Amino acid sequence: MNFTPVDSNVTGAANYLDRFLTALGRNLTVFVLGITINFINANMVHTFSKHHIFKSNPRYILFIHLVFNDMIQLTTSISLFITSYAFQTIYVYHCCLFVVPAIMTTQNTPLNIAFMAAECYIAVCIPLRYNNLCSVKRTYIVIGIIWTCSSFSVLPDVFILFATEPLEFINSRVMCYRDTVFRSKYSLKKRDASHMLFLVGVWFTLFFTYFRILFVAKAANTDAKKARNTLLLHGFQVLLCMMVYVQPMLLQVLRYFFPGRLSAIYFVLFIINQILPRFVSPIVYGLRDKTFRMYFKRYLLCTMNVHPKTTLTMLS
Repeated sequence: MNFTPVDSNVTGAANYLDRFLTALGRNLTVFVLGITINFINANMVHTFSKHHIFKSNPRYILFIHLVFNDMIQLTTSISLFITSYAFQTIYVYHCCLFVVPAIMTTQNTPLNIAFMAAECYIAVCIPLRYNNLCSVKRTYIVIGIIWTCSSFSVLPDVFILFATEPLEFINSRVMCYRDTVFRSKYSLKKRDASHMLFLVGVWFTLFFTYFRILFVAKAANTDAKKARNTLLLHGFQVLLCMMVYVQPMLLQVLRYFFPGRLSAIYFVLFIINQILPRFVSPIVYGLRDKTFRMYFKRYLLCTMNVHPKTTLTMLS
């Protein structure tokens, strides 16, 4: 009986302010994390580009491709995240410009890790053929294969979209997610099939290479033991990356248990699926390597302007 329109306005303003602060906090969190990770990754790319010792080693080439791929993935996915908060809905053709590179780079990561595991296996188990199998030229061919495989998993969806959807839908505004844009039943079935194929192929490669190296490690080979530990980290990294493949199922489960927290669920899944794996990559693959860490720390700590004699001493 005491309720008045003034109370309603105050409550509505308080709710709006609360939602605004929540959205602002989430966007700032995502933005700061993305800038920090990309700053570290950019320094790694700079370190790689300055030294021939890295450019002639297939292991470092695959690693820096993973880092560069993560930079593209973070930039596109965070841009999409902030855009979705700022505008809620965007045009379908604009959404494709965000979704396509985000999907391709997301799927590049586990494929890149699988080839890194194969390189590790060749170095430990068949070292006499390493120079023939893992040349620089073949490494760049492998990178081309990675991009080709990921493009085959998403570009057909674009053709299906423009071939099956009416022009009114393409010119309409939607919440920018993969399933809202590529909503054809053919795209959904192809998505599930490609996810399963990637999942089986990558995990088979990791298990095969790990157990083969494990047998070699029993002979007390130091390099083999190090490679075994590296493959365990590969597995952890792939596990994080593969979370994106089970995201539709996980989303349904979380929506069932937390029906009124859909926005928070999307935020948590975004952090886990998109940012956390990219945060782990430079730590797992770059900072663990003594040679790369030595040069990387020099650039990160802004000590590039050292005395030439000191530089020659460090390089010798």
